[in-house]
Amino acid sequence: MIPALRFLATVLVLSGLGAAPAVAETIANPVATFSGLDKITGRITNFDVYIDETVQFGALQLTPKACYTRPPTETQRTSVFLEVDQVSLDGALTRIFQGWMFADSPALNAIDHAVYDVWLIDCKQTSDVAPPE
Repeated sequence: MIPALRFLATVLVLSGLGAAPAVAETIANPVATFSGLDKITGRITNFDVYIDETVQFGALQLTPKACYTRPPTETQRTSVFLEVDQVSLDGALTRIFQGWMFADSPALNAIDHAVYDVWLIDCKQTSDVAPPE
């Protein structure tokens, strides 16, 4: 091999450009923990929701579909796929949010509502709240 090419190959390998990026293993969790703010009263409520369970927070219904974390040895990235519906006075549901929410970036995919803010706190394996039947 030509010395210049050998040097370039060594630099690429040592700098990591020649290697595939490491992919952190994700852990699926059965419980998502949220914080909700009622902007009228200023009250903040923390609550646990099981995956595929729908809970009511004010006029919002939240249904997490997946909640992922990484092992403790990895950089933490906690995320949830969430569906949020608004309940009108006549009981009709309107989907106002569907997508990924990240605990470390709550403003990245925020729920846009005039009265309520909801953000992901954590994903976990167990909860003090009884699972849905």
